[in-house]
Amino acid sequence: MSATPLLELRGIDKSFGPVQVLRDVALTVHPGEVTALVGDNGAGKSTLVKCISGIHPTDAGEFLFNGEPVHIGSPRDAATLGIEVVYQDLALCDNLDIVQNMFLGRERRSGIVLDEPTMEQLAAETLAGLSIRTVTSLRQHVSSLSGGQRQTVAIAKAVLWNSKLVILDEPTAALGVAQTAQVLELVRRLADNGLAVVLISHNMNDVFAVSDRIAALYLGQMVAQVKTTDITHAQVVELITAGRSGGLGLATDPGSNGDGPQAADSISGGVR
Repeated sequence: MSATPLLELRGIDKSFGPVQVLRDVALTVHPGEVTALVGDNGAGKSTLVKCISGIHPTDAGEFLFNGEPVHIGSPRDAATLGIEVVYQDLALCDNLDIVQNMFLGRERRSGIVLDEPTMEQLAAETLAGLSIRTVTSLRQHVSSLSGGQRQTVAIAKAVLWNSKLVILDEPTAALGVAQTAQVLELVRRLADNGLAVVLISHNMNDVFAVSDRIAALYLGQMVAQVKTTDITHAQVVELITAGRSGGLGLATDPGSNGDGPQAADSISGGVR
């Protein structure tokens, strides 16, 4: 793990009208690590990811990338930095083949025609670099792929563009046991190859299987960010459902809609 976080968020606030969705959120993500972002429905996970990816502007706070302040005002800004998001719907086109999907919107051209050989070669090299061998042909339509194969294509598409940070939104949702194992192996491989990975998941077995660090959101606040080896399954569930767990987490008053912490026992650097 690098001592300098690849991505660091400080004091992120985000409101939609009178509803404050994120409040003073801090998060650090390191290269070579899988950071699991957990929280109940409505905790603010999707909003936080959309702020990181440039879809939503933040109301306050700062972003640092490789230790330098940056402004992410659009998805193009995020992509330029090397941030890619694989959403739960995968954003793949069933009527296109694997190569066409991987280069959709970023096609290579030779003059006025598409450079199909170069795109096919780059797609093959990316899949091989991730040790993806479940795809029999790069020219088969995505509609013919299994759920696990579709997920691997979406991930390969994300890392094709020299990505440094890949955010995965529920990558194993609706997958079978064997397909889930394949996708989790790929997630771990991304981090082992030096990428920073943020994994959003409700599945605690998946979280503990592949993550190095767990960041828990509760009512729009980051209540703990700890090493996976320093926390138990039960403590994570308590953080998700109550915003605290013994000596872990940030206690909030549910009746106040998260209007302020009563006690802070953990910060993004770990437990204290």
